[in-house]
Amino acid sequence: MTETELIERCRAGDRTAFAALVTPARTRMWAVCVQITGNRHDAEDALQDALIAAWQNLDKFRGTAQFSSWLYRIASNAALAIVRKRRDIPSDEIDLAHSLSTPGPADRVADTDAVRTALAQLPEQFRAAVVLREYAQLSYAEIAAHQGVPVATVKSRINRGRAQLLDLLDPSRLDPDGLVP
Repeated sequence: MTETELIERCRAGDRTAFAALVTPARTRMWAVCVQITGNRHDAEDALQDALIAAWQNLDKFRGTAQFSSWLYRIASNAALAIVRKRRDIPSDEIDLAHSLSTPGPADRVADTDAVRTALAQLPEQFRAAVVLREYAQLSYAEIAAHQGVPVATVKSRINRGRAQLLDLLDPSRLDPDGLVP
C-alpha cells in the first residue's frame, strides 16, 4: 500500500494504517525529541504529544513535503513546547525529574551524554536547526520552512551551532585569548 493510500485510510479513521505510516519515522522522531529536550522523560512526553497531534491534524497534511518531514516538524514543535514550559519550572524540580528518569543503554555512553548536554546549552534556534539537520536529516529548505526563515539563516544557525558544540565538547580548541588555533 502506498503512503498516499495509507494517509487516506488514516483520514477515514483507520488507526492500523496510522501505525503503519508512523512506524518508519518513529525512531527519528524519538531522536529529535531526545536531542531537543535533553532527557528521556521529556522526550517520551514530546513524542506522545507529537503522535497525538499528527493523528488529530492529518487533514492539514498537504502532501507538498514528505510525510516523514511533516512528522519530524511536529515532533520538533512538541519538544520545543516542552522545553519552553520547562523554563517556568524551578531548576531544582528539573534536576529531580531528570534524576528520576530511567537511563537507557544510550544514556550510558559518555559521548552521547556529552553531546546531549552540549546541545542543551545551545540557543534554542541553533539547537533546533542542528537537531533537524543531523538527527531528522531534513534539508535546509525544510528546516527554513519549519523555522520560518530564509535558507541562508538556517545554514548560518547550523554552522554557528556546530561551532558552539565543538567548543563545548572540546574546550581545548580555544586558546587563552578565546581564539581557535
